[in-house]
Amino acid sequence: MKASRGRRPLRDHARYGIIALSLLSSLLLSFPALAADWSPLMKRLIQDGFEEKSVQTLFSRNDVQFDPEPMATKMNELLRRSSPHPESSKRFVSREVHKRYLRSDMINKARVYLERNRSTLEQIRRTYCVPKEVVVSILLVETHLGANTGKRKAFQVLSSMALSSDLEQVRSFVPAGTIRADNEEYARTRCREKSDWAYNELKSLLEYSRINKTDPLAIPGSIYGAIGLCQFMPSNVFLYGVDADGKEGIDLFSIPAALNSIANYLHQHDWGCGIKKITGVRL
Repeated sequence: MKASRGRRPLRDHARYGIIALSLLSSLLLSFPALAADWSPLMKRLIQDGFEEKSVQTLFSRNDVQFDPEPMATKMNELLRRSSPHPESSKRFVSREVHKRYLRSDMINKARVYLERNRSTLEQIRRTYCVPKEVVVSILLVETHLGANTGKRKAFQVLSSMALSSDLEQVRSFVPAGTIRADNEEYARTRCREKSDWAYNELKSLLEYSRINKTDPLAIPGSIYGAIGLCQFMPSNVFLYGVDADGKEGIDLFSIPAALNSIANYLHQHDWGCGIKKITGVRL
């Protein structure tokens, strides 16, 4: 469940989440791990108040490597969206939704999950007025009910994207023909913007790690650094995350916290108690 500036209708958030999942499956390429000069990023973090020794220790670890894939994939996605004929991608997304989720086996798994967590979901319905079917459906799309929280390290993804403010750092990893003379300036601008976005998400990830007393490099994430069973971007943890376990911090890898956080996210984006019924698949 990705962050956005301003509020958008619930259907837009759902569509963007499905687009991201579909593009992830269609655009993944094999990228090598590369050496990188992390010093500009380290300096920026230290200037923003992160403890110098901790930052240096973190980036000196052998498992911290530059990964060009997230920014290259994001550039490909953004340039495809900005093309004069984006409708084909919408048709592709529609096919992917039916192929992946509107199947009897997936719906049955969601029904079993709902029954297993019924008491938590009933409490959520009373608190946020979000039906249990909606919460479980979102979790199904985001992580296959928690089975897939990402194969990458969120720290490495966000650090790599934050370091990639210059399009030239990832140009050779973007599919040939995607960056052209008529969109190159747009690509450069969006690359800088996404780098700044990733930097702010990286700071939130480090804060999430500190509060939860977790090794930042041990937190799995998506290709763009979303974390947890509900796939929040790290900054959204502090906006919509719910500590449903009674512990210090918000553990989005905990089922109660993840389910409550999904409902709170919807509630904060204008899902109200007046919404009594939605159309679609019933679990």
